[in-house]
Amino acid sequence: MTVDIAGDAGGGTRRCRLFKITGRVQGVYFRGSTRSVANRLGISGHALNRSDGSVDVLACGSDAALAELEDWLQRGPTGARVDAVVADDHDDPGVGGFTTG
Repeated sequence: MTVDIAGDAGGGTRRCRLFKITGRVQGVYFRGSTRSVANRLGISGHALNRSDGSVDVLACGSDAALAELEDWLQRGPTGARVDAVVADDHDDPGVGGFTTG
């Protein structure tokens, strides 16, 4: 889903993507680091640990910001080993800020 954002320098639309990141992504400050990157890029959403050892990241922002976040998710923080990042479009939940859980 895309939503027009008046005055957005990152492309004029807000999109949401749900990323599933697998590999060694828990216990390496992946969620907290993702929050820092998302805040710098003006992205809202959340990062959550999953019981299967993966991390889900829901991210909403401009196309440019989402592309930069996805690039970072492919690497993750120091100590992480990212095996795969799978992304799908997602409906905008309409929340602000970026949280971890």
